[in-house]
Amino acid sequence: MFLAKVVGNVVATIKDPAFAGKKILIVQPVNQSGEPRGEKLLALDSVGAGAGETVYCCRGREAGFPWLPQEVPTETSIVAIVDRVHIGRE
Repeated sequence: MFLAKVVGNVVATIKDPAFAGKKILIVQPVNQSGEPRGEKLLALDSVGAGAGETVYCCRGREAGFPWLPQEVPTETSIVAIVDRVHIGRE
């Protein structure tokens, strides 16, 4: 699981029927300070995220869990919108 910033969206007129009614967003993974790290990814949105929001994403088999019992062929999903990040200091 990782933090990311929503930086764009994907419009597809023809897509797999499993994606019908689902929003595909472009996310930029970020570190705890909000600085970009790594390459941008496509993520299926399960929470109604929008441009500029910080989100929490999951990858792999678990990425399809928000839509169970429907099986959705996705590698990355947005599972939360992040209000703030608190980094504990000792």
